[in-house]
Amino acid sequence: MRVARFIAAGGGCGYAPVAAGTVASAAAVVTGAALLWASPFLLAAAAFLATFGGYLAVERAHVEGDPGWVVIDEFAGQWITLLALATPSVPGLIAAFVLFRFFDITKLGPVGWADRRHGAFGIMADDVIAGIIAAVLLLIARFAKPDWLM
Repeated sequence: MRVARFIAAGGGCGYAPVAAGTVASAAAVVTGAALLWASPFLLAAAAFLATFGGYLAVERAHVEGDPGWVVIDEFAGQWITLLALATPSVPGLIAAFVLFRFFDITKLGPVGWADRRHGAFGIMADDVIAGIIAAVLLLIARFAKPDWLM
């Protein structure tokens, strides 16, 4: 159970005294940028592991509701967003961070629907969906103006 809680807390980011979700998203951008720089496949593998491993960790940690210390979902969603970038450029990383946090915080559309689900599914799904929406918007921006995110 301790390992599950450590994973669910995003390696400890969830215990930040304020804005644990934002702290976790920032940590995910930094680590995700390094993974993307090394190989997009490493970032994809990390996003997959954070999503499915995070789901299992949240389930095994016997989490009630959606407590602020559970931030593995932020890692999953932020890493999914970063998959839309060709390279880890500063403008691209900032855009990915802002877009993901916007959808994660506002809970627009399907993000809100997922947020209302219970258990590990609800905890993970809203951030995964926010990440997918943010990634699609980044891809549209990349193709509309390719040099903007470089």
